[in-house]
Amino acid sequence: MRRLKFLLRPGWVILAALVGIFAYLCFTVLAPWQLGKNTDTERRNDLIKASLNADPIPVQDLLSPGRPTAEDDWRRVTVTGTYVPASDVLVRLRSNGGDPAYEVLTPVRLPDGRSVLVDRGYVDAINGTKPPTSIPAPPPGQVTVDGRIRLSEGTIPDRPPIDEDGYRQVYSIDSGQVSAVLGTPLTSGYVQLAENQPGGLDPVSLPQLDAGPYLSYGLQWLAFGIMAPLGLAYFVRAELLERRKEKAGKPALVSASPAPASPAPSQTTEDKLADRYGKRR
Repeated sequence: MRRLKFLLRPGWVILAALVGIFAYLCFTVLAPWQLGKNTDTERRNDLIKASLNADPIPVQDLLSPGRPTAEDDWRRVTVTGTYVPASDVLVRLRSNGGDPAYEVLTPVRLPDGRSVLVDRGYVDAINGTKPPTSIPAPPPGQVTVDGRIRLSEGTIPDRPPIDEDGYRQVYSIDSGQVSAVLGTPLTSGYVQLAENQPGGLDPVSLPQLDAGPYLSYGLQWLAFGIMAPLGLAYFVRAELLERRKEKAGKPALVSASPAPASPAPSQTTEDKLADRYGKRR
């Protein structure tokens, strides 16, 4: 355990905490988020595929208390009734083929007196973000239209309805909110019109029936959550090996400075005299 004391240093403690938090978020937030989106997309695709071969049913069959439900979403329906005049509501911040657009919502009053909200389709924005000066009115009198039942999108917090450029406008398709804007009771959910229907505009197309990248993204976050602790373990092991090498020690270095020379033996008096007279001779 003494070898692991270095892990108590602030730098290692912070690194371990960051790795732990990241791995926790990968397994509990990021991966479930993407995998959940993949599940929702697959469920939506299954409902749309099932509806392609199903015959439309009267919308009244899906307007009983508590309906429509998630299993009713995208069902093909027919709506017979009368468009409520002067009751258009625009949905802001939409895109049609990559261009800014608005969706036009208009209630249809059913023979039993109830009203269902109908998404008539797109109108293109002008001058970048402004709604058109006029929107084609739906035909008067009784009509029968085909479409798909949709669940309300819900409201957007801090984005209340507005009255601008001569139109009542909302930021999402929510039958409860539109009901409050118009002062008209509406059934739950709404109907998205199909192509070439009375009162229809540029229709909202069906989403592409592919799963999208959500599954691969979810698996990637799971992989990151596994790799992060493994990476930390790798660095801890590398640090231990380095410390083991240092503890083993390195061979002593030989001094590069030359050893001091031994002093020459001192000459005796006789040697000095011999050298002196010898040199003279």
